[in-house]
Order: sequence, then C-alpha cells, then structure tokens
Amino acid sequence: MEKIKRYKAYCLDLDGTVYRGEAPVQEAARFVSRLQEDGIEAFYVTNNASKTQDQLYEKLKRVGVQADKSRIMSSAVAAAKYIKRWYPGRTVYLIGSDGLKEALDAEGIERVEQQADIVLMGLDLQISYDKLSRACLEVQKGAVFLSTNKDLAFPSEQGFLPGNGSFTAVVSKATDVDPVFIGKPEIHMLEAIQQEWGFEKEDMVMIGDNYDTDIQAGIRFGIDTVHVNTGVTSMDAVMQKDHPPTHLLENLGFWKH
Repeated sequence: MEKIKRYKAYCLDLDGTVYRGEAPVQEAARFVSRLQEDGIEAFYVTNNASKTQDQLYEKLKRVGVQADKSRIMSSAVAAAKYIKRWYPGRTVYLIGSDGLKEALDAEGIERVEQQADIVLMGLDLQISYDKLSRACLEVQKGAVFLSTNKDLAFPSEQGFLPGNGSFTAVVSKATDVDPVFIGKPEIHMLEAIQQEWGFEKEDMVMIGDNYDTDIQAGIRFGIDTVHVNTGVTSMDAVMQKDHPPTHLLENLGFWKH
C-alpha cells in the first residue's frame, strides 16, 4: 500500500473509477466505506449530464456506495451553478436531458425557447435538426454558448454512439463560436466544490482513471491527483506523460492513509 496524505475533499470520478457500466469496482466501494468510517464523505465528479442526482445516487447504491446526494457533482449540476454564479437572472435555451433540466430548476434558472441569454448543450437522445438550428440562431444573436462536456462519443452495447461533444461541434462550426465547456478536463466542477464547501486547494484531491479528463482537471485546478489503473488510461501510458499525477495506484485498495 502507498502512504498518501489525508485530505478533506476526496473527489472521485465515477465511470472507470467507482464502476464500469453497471459493474462495481469493489476496491472503490471499500475505499469510500473506509473514508466514511473516518467521518469523511467523498465527492463524486462526473461528466455525465444526462442523469439526475437521484439517478446517480441510485446507481452508486447499486454498486455498493452509499453516497451523500448533495456531494454528487455532475457536469449538469456544475453548469447550473456556473450560470447562477456568473450569469444570475439570465435565461437559457437548453438542449439536454432530465439531469440538466432538474439542475437548472434547482437553481431557479428560467428556460426559454427563443431570445435566450445563454445556450446550454448537454446530451439529448431526442436531438433534432430543429433543436440544433434554434441553438445556432440563438448563438448568432449573441447568446453565451455553454456545453457540459467535449465527449465526442460514448460506449454502448452496439458500439460507440455520438456524444454531446459531436452535437456541440455542429453548433460551434455553424456559428464560428467556441463554447465554454463545463466538464472535465475543465476546472468548473472542482471549483464549484471548493466554492460551495469552502475547501483550500491543498485539502482537495482528484481521483480518476482517465488522464485526459480526470487527472488533467486536477492538474489545471492546482490540486493533488491520484490515477487508478481501473479504466481508460493505462498506468504505463500515464507514466509517460510530461505532467504525471501526484500518485499512481493499481486500484483504491492500495491507498493507505
């Protein structure tokens, strides 16, 4: 086991770190239980904007993790908090699923179909030409352009399907406007946790399996990072990076406080 300092905010990625699809990563569940025995509740940081906090909470429960729902930080929740902080009172034209709708409603943000101050895009399985056209027109009229994440594709049982990043790119190319992305590797989700809970950066750590999203988000935000070899990026690949994570672990069972 590797001896690692104690933190106050353990920020865990979900897919590839806590679970793989519907299968639990058992070492992660046991790690969370050890934290809870020490009186510490982890944070759960995911680019998935389609699921609500309730849905993510239930999925965590199915893989053996009893989470504090208020500490589930999806890119949908972070996007709503970002809008409330930087664009208070502004209206939003939304392309997205229940996760984004619920997050905006929770922050009291008004959704409109035209004359929007902001266009916010997340994965929408009912995407249509009309929705993309409306987003383009609103951005051309000057709406701020936000998107939950850059993920071009996501895995399914049939193969890889178009992700939010692909549809965001359509609007970006058509309008020649680059969006502000909220999800990892951007810092906004970690910043929202710091702002809401009042942590110092030296007390935070980002834990994940994907170097290009999880680890990069932590590095950009200026906090410690822990890469686990349970998902996207292999440990060998991470060891070749110019900016390595603070720690590398085979899995969270090797973490010793």
